[in-house]
Amino acid sequence: MATVTLNAENHDTTVEDGIVLIDFWAGWCVPCQRFAPIFEESSETHEDVTFAKVDTEDQQQLAMRYGVTSIPTLVAYREGIPVFSQAGALPQSALEDLIGQVKGLDMDEVKKAYAEAQENEKA
Repeated sequence: MATVTLNAENHDTTVEDGIVLIDFWAGWCVPCQRFAPIFEESSETHEDVTFAKVDTEDQQQLAMRYGVTSIPTLVAYREGIPVFSQAGALPQSALEDLIGQVKGLDMDEVKKAYAEAQENEKA
């Protein structure tokens, strides 16, 4: 599967289902340029995962929404819930390991913890 260009308009519908990995990047960023082919290669291997890219120069408000202060930043969603966020380029093996961990999550536990965190934020 090719990567999807993520923007403010398609963000919510893109992350609501399944597993979604988001790469925040910029054209001038050398680590981003090194990570891009790794991200692309994994997108070809994992057809059950949506791989999305956010150009932080073009989508500054979306980057601010995530609090991105360093790029590349990788964010993972599963079933509409953010389950991972980390700045820095990953090697292929670490990206593959992350994908495996996200696929292996007990979503009943994740949903319960997420709901509790949302309630605590309101309090």
